Amino acid sequence: MLCSHMKIRVRPKTAESTRNTCESTLYLFFMFATPFILYLCICSLSMSSSWASSASKADAETLRRKRINTSKLYLHVIPSKVPIIYSSYYDISFLGIEKLHPFDSSKWGRVCRFLISEGHLQKNSIVEPQEASRDDLLVVHTEAYLNSLKSSMNVAMIAEVPPIAILPNFLVQMKVLSPFRKQVGGTILAAKLAKDRGWAINVGGGFHHCSSGRGGGFCAYADISLCIHFAFVRLNISRVMIIDLDAHQGNGHETDFANDGRVYILDMYNPEIYPFDMEARSYITQKVEIVSGTTTEKYLKELDKALEEARRNFAPELIVYNAGTDILDGDPLGGLKVMPDGVVQRDEKVFRFARERNIPLVMVTSGGYMKSSARVIADSIINLSRKGLIDITSHQRRR
Repeated sequence: MLCSHMKIRVRPKTAESTRNTCESTLYLFFMFATPFILYLCICSLSMSSSWASSASKADAETLRRKRINTSKLYLHVIPSKVPIIYSSYYDISFLGIEKLHPFDSSKWGRVCRFLISEGHLQKNSIVEPQEASRDDLLVVHTEAYLNSLKSSMNVAMIAEVPPIAILPNFLVQMKVLSPFRKQVGGTILAAKLAKDRGWAINVGGGFHHCSSGRGGGFCAYADISLCIHFAFVRLNISRVMIIDLDAHQGNGHETDFANDGRVYILDMYNPEIYPFDMEARSYITQKVEIVSGTTTEKYLKELDKALEEARRNFAPELIVYNAGTDILDGDPLGGLKVMPDGVVQRDEKVFRFARERNIPLVMVTSGGYMKSSARVIADSIINLSRKGLIDITSHQRRR
């Protein structure tokens, strides 16, 4: 038992023990605080990066809108013109090199000549578009991609015509890329005309294998993507449906509008042929795969079902219809067996789908690798006129 008078002796702290205590305290502090500090640093960096990314996107969108608003492609079209767009500059012809690709690069002109010579269309009622400028193209395309087209080798790979690689690039620009840019101008203008008149046909365009940063499959510019971005800004449209009925998958616009809720993509294509773009397929809103050998009756039944499903799922303010004729029986690349009257019925179904819902429709002619394609396109336009789905009679003529 301790006596009450006993004193407990406390050893005085030395400088060394005080230092050891401080070091221990600091060690414990940093051991527990460091992860928290690192977390705060990471969050700060992440927020800074996110802010910078958001700012960068906002700047890019501002520049895009500026380019669209200052573009000259939305030219005024007088009422006496009909919303059929074509220029003789569409047709590609240079030393016979164009014949080395199965695509009929003069089909656009032959479509119009059929319509004019048979009295269905007046030459002076056709709308001639402007050629898309570099600023117009930059609305969708990257600087790097457009610069890559200064290489004739790259253009040769995109156009799938090897001899183009040995040509001076100024000739490639003039004889190959300029006609494409003219058609791009036509597709973009078609949206404005469709909004004004209810429909418009660009007798060209439909370069659906080209995306913002990559061309291919005879498609050097992404005219469908450009058309839609112009419509978003200049026409105040917020919902667009792409109906792509070319035999090939439209991997270009699918890549450009990946996960973009403003754009509904119905793509009805043969999965057994080019481009085999599996990533782009994952971006298709409504995928309808039609295997090689599919005949007219089967094709049209599948189309009816697809249009009905699209009607239930989406209410567009504009339809862009990619009306490739490579679904024709005998086409060397399409692999399908749809007869000419089947193509005519197909186009009628799409136009009726739009008309019944009062949705403006843009049609582009896209792929088709037989000489007979031009005749079928002309017959389809004539049928649309006879059925009252379009009016190709100029105002001057009606007076």
